[in-house]
Amino acid sequence: MGEVAWQPLPLAGAELAIIERWLAPDEADALLDRLLASIPWENHRIRMFGREVASPRLSCWIGDPGASYVYSRTRFEPHPWPDVLLDLRARVEQACGARFNSVLANLYRDGNDAMGWHSDDEPELGARPVIASVSLGETRRFLLRARAGDTRTHELHLAHGCLLRMAGDTQRHYRHALPRMARVSAPRLNLTFRHIPL
Repeated sequence: MGEVAWQPLPLAGAELAIIERWLAPDEADALLDRLLASIPWENHRIRMFGREVASPRLSCWIGDPGASYVYSRTRFEPHPWPDVLLDLRARVEQACGARFNSVLANLYRDGNDAMGWHSDDEPELGARPVIASVSLGETRRFLLRARAGDTRTHELHLAHGCLLRMAGDTQRHYRHALPRMARVSAPRLNLTFRHIPL
C-alpha cells in the first residue's frame, strides 16, 4: 500500500474523499483472486416495486457476531470474517480513522450486474455513518445525485485498488448507484466497510 493521500471530492453537503491507488496493482490482483474464491457468495432476493426478485449481483454480509443488517426488509446475519478480510479491515480502519465491524461484499459479475439508486441510511448505521468502499477488478461508473434540490448526476470511476470514504451527511443528502455497462465483461468486487452498533 502506498502513502495515504486523500483527494477530497467537492460535493455540497457531503463528505467524500478517495485514494485512487490505495492498493498496488499486484496486491489488488491477489486480493481479488482470494476473495472470489473464499467468500460464500449468495444471490439474495430483494423487494422491488412490491415483488421479490433476484438481486442483480452476488453478495455476502460479513461481520462480528451480532452485527446483523436489515436491507430490503430482509435481516442478514453475518458470515465470519475470512482472515484476508481481517487484515484488510485493520488497514481500512487506519486509513479512514474509523472502526468497522462489518462489510458488505458485492460481486458484479459483468456489466449486466448493477445497483440501483439508494442511500446507505438504514437505522442501524446511525445518523452520520462512515462507510469505506474498496473496489477491485473492472473499473465501473459510480453515480451520486442529491436527494432534493439539485438534479445533476455526479460521476466517479472506481478503479481497481481504490478506496472511497463516505462520511458526514453524505447518506442523508445523496443517493448513489452503480449502473449497467453493456461492454463490460470482467467482474468487479466491492467491499463496503460499516459499523453496526452491537
